[in-house]
Amino acid sequence: MKATLVFGFALAAAGCADMPDKAKTARIANPASEYCIEQGGRVELRQEANGTVGYCHLPDERVVEEWTLFRSKAGGNRR
Repeated sequence: MKATLVFGFALAAAGCADMPDKAKTARIANPASEYCIEQGGRVELRQEANGTVGYCHLPDERVVEEWTLFRSKAGGNRR
């Protein structure tokens, strides 16, 4: 009886263990998005026929595809 009770408590305690939180998992930064933000812009993600595309809304009101901006201004060699 005691063994069953102890096993039950151990099982319950194991169920309460911390599970990884999706919000806390590390993500690899997108260099094109980082470059957009460094320029004072904000990133907008749009669902298009070929998938998700990021656009950078720059302070001068231009909207540029973020990888196009990154390659033209940063030379594409930034890491």
